[in-house]
Amino acid sequence: MTEISPPKGRGALARREARLAWGLLLPTITIVALVVIIPLLAIFWISVKPVKLGDLRPAETRLRVSLRDRGDVPQLEYRVTNPSRTAELYGAGFTDTLPEGVTLTGELPQGCALSGQTMTCDFGTLAPGYNERFRIDAQIAGDPKAAEQAVRDGAPVVRGAADNVLTNSTFTLENFRKLFDSGEFWSVFGVTVFYTVFGTLGALVVGLFAAMLLNKSFKGQGILRGLYLFPYVAPVIAVAFTWITLFDPFSGSANALLVQMGVSQGAINFFGQKPLALIMVTLFEVWRYFPLSFLFILARMQSIDTDMYEAADMDGASPFQKFWYLSLPQLLGILSVLFLLRFIWTFNKFDDIFLLTGGNAGTRTLTVNVYEQAFAVSNIGAGAAVAVVVFGCLLIFSAFFFRMISREEGL
Repeated sequence: MTEISPPKGRGALARREARLAWGLLLPTITIVALVVIIPLLAIFWISVKPVKLGDLRPAETRLRVSLRDRGDVPQLEYRVTNPSRTAELYGAGFTDTLPEGVTLTGELPQGCALSGQTMTCDFGTLAPGYNERFRIDAQIAGDPKAAEQAVRDGAPVVRGAADNVLTNSTFTLENFRKLFDSGEFWSVFGVTVFYTVFGTLGALVVGLFAAMLLNKSFKGQGILRGLYLFPYVAPVIAVAFTWITLFDPFSGSANALLVQMGVSQGAINFFGQKPLALIMVTLFEVWRYFPLSFLFILARMQSIDTDMYEAADMDGASPFQKFWYLSLPQLLGILSVLFLLRFIWTFNKFDDIFLLTGGNAGTRTLTVNVYEQAFAVSNIGAGAAVAVVVFGCLLIFSAFFFRMISREEGL
């Protein structure tokens, strides 16, 4: 009896469906590549380049031409510049065609030659920051204003080439070496971990507590839910400056209240001294982002079947036992997802800390360090190196999280 084996490979219909699926996915893949992958690759590229903020100003031949009437003799003025402060410009020069009615009568600059109405100049190598003006006596036939306008409207052809630090083949690990050799990196990393872990856990715990309070029907429930959402939907700059004003050591209401109650003998600089500033920005993180956890947890709690709670009441279970043995196992999935998302978002958080303390008083995190390295110190490469470290930390955390978390918890 002949054994019949199933056909191998894919048929024409399967291949056509695969092509259709890839065609439908192509716009999504393209958008993800443009929005996520390409900027990420650019950060990795810059992190191994010795790039300063001034290097972003390209080395190029810039030419400005004007016709000025200086006394009795008009002068044609050429201003040649190299805007880069670090890169030399090789083979610099330009070719300019003079308008009709403008004739040069003065001595031409060195390296320039005139052929009819076309002037060609070759300057060779221009040093970084080169800025020079050349004035040549001229003669104008006709309306001077029209001649001046014609000179301004001209389109000289400029030449010049330079080595671009962003695109050349020079690579270095100096940015990472300086980053890890500096004594402040590990303190900044510790601050980031403290802020992220306690900010994330605090937001989850407060959100869980708020969801348990509002999981019952009572008068004014909708209004209270709306008030709970206020910290999350309010503009961050508004709530940040509200906290700064409230806890101001000289005019803040919090300090005045503490002094009147006898809790404090004098004003406390909440956002200006260690380690209180770090605790305050962490509390701000908890207060501002617990509504997100509250919404997700409340939605999950309202989808839990109430029959098992009724059975637990009949068995004499206490409220804590119902929460621990009935509610919490049902919430582990959403709590895991929220912990992952909030950890990643908090680890990347920049604006809250920058608005509250500017990264001072022991509150500098890795993201604040990215900004300071790139713009305060003008070291774009070092800032990109810190960003790569942030990406690596989140990648390791995500891999560890998905490895440790149970599939039964919804992940």
